[in-house]
Parts: sequence; C-alpha cells; structure tokens
Amino acid sequence: MIGIYFSGTGNTEYCIKKFVAVYAPGSPIISIEDNSILAAINQHQEIIFAYPIYYSNLPKIVRDFIVKNHTVWYGKRIFFIATMGLFSGDGAGLASRLMKKYGANIIGGLHIKMPDCICDVKTLKRSIPQNRKLIKDSTNKLIKAAHQLKENRPQQEGINVFYHIAGLLGQRLWFYNKTRSYTDQLHIDPNACICCGKCAGLCPMKNISIIDNSVQAHDQCTMCYRCINQCPKRAITLIGKEIIEQHRVEDFL
Repeated sequence: MIGIYFSGTGNTEYCIKKFVAVYAPGSPIISIEDNSILAAINQHQEIIFAYPIYYSNLPKIVRDFIVKNHTVWYGKRIFFIATMGLFSGDGAGLASRLMKKYGANIIGGLHIKMPDCICDVKTLKRSIPQNRKLIKDSTNKLIKAAHQLKENRPQQEGINVFYHIAGLLGQRLWFYNKTRSYTDQLHIDPNACICCGKCAGLCPMKNISIIDNSVQAHDQCTMCYRCINQCPKRAITLIGKEIIEQHRVEDFL
C-alpha cells in the first residue's frame, strides 16, 4: 500500500498521514511533486490518494497529474480522501470517475472538512477554538474511516450519483472556469515584498521567479495558497486584496 497526495497549505498532508498511520502503519506516503512518485506507484497495488477541493473541483495540478500518467492507474485499488473548507458534494468522486476511465478499481471515498486555507478573503473564517475542534473532529473521522477500511467496510462519500449532482449544483456549475486552467491572477505587492525567494521555492508549479531583484508571478498558478500562507510580509494575494490571516494546520494542534 502507498499513500500519495497533493497538499497546498498542509491540510491534506496531515489527513493522509493520520489515515495511513492507522490503516497501514509504516507504509510510504509520497507527494505527487516527488520525482520518484511514478516508480513508487508502480511498486504498489493499493493506493490511498488524497487531495484538496477548490470550488467543488479538482485542483488543476491534480487533474493534470492523473491524466498525464493515466497508464499507471490500470488495475490499481484506490481509496480517495478529499479535503475541503466547507462542502464539495462529490469531492472524492471527481478523481474516482476519472481514474475509473483508466481502469482503476475504486474502493471508496472520504470527505474531510479542514480549516479554510483561503487567507485573503473573510469567507469561511473561524476562530482558533473552532478550528481546533474542527481538527479534532476530522482526526476522529479519519481514524474511524481507516479502521472501517481495514475491516473491508470502506466509506463511500462522494462516489454515487447523488453526490455528483450535489457537487454540480453546489459550486462547480457556477465556478467551473476557476479551475479549468491555471491562473495568472496571483499578485505580488512590490512595496511589501522583500524578495526573500520563499514563495518561489514553495510553488509546486514553479510559477514564481526572481528577475532583476523583483519577484514575478506568471500564468501557471494552481491556486494552492502555499505561497500566500507562508509569505513573511503578507505580500501575496490571489482572490482578495489583502491578507486576513495566515495559518497552517500545525497552528491548531
């Protein structure tokens, strides 16, 4: 068994590690950004695949990874973990339907609500105690679901047609274009930026460059909020105009 994941601000990484620690202790857990990911997948028949949901859809980087490497999914047994700030409808079903086309055997799916990672708008913001309770509840749900999978009673969240309809009507029909392609809307405030280069090093798309002592964003942002959440000068925004808060899951443990 292998765990694979994509995580922007750390929520999804936390979830898959908690799940695998119960389901198959000691099993490898590898990010899709790791250069050894395909070789690792080829060595295992069973996969736990975790990813966040944006606008009730897959992040572009996750969809591209699945499609580009479509041949590796054939015959694999896959369980999906979808993390979200509020609601996705069919979060786990998004990847499961895609991988089923490529011959994967879908085991089941799990939806986990985590602290919202969008830090430049006030939407969905919770207090620290509320986020701590959210992490506690999510951890308990992960542990329970891992035990159920061990007992061959996997959760089926996000998999059936009713979840699919909920995902479509919830957000995806209205915001489909938000995740259809990479975005060029990442903004770096030159007056606040100190050109430390942290954002360029963190970006999974290599979308940020330092050119002539200036940090510049290009047109391949996958909206993961990793750079925004960790900028020491709060100089980066994407949807909103200013940073309301920055956090990582460790802040609430």
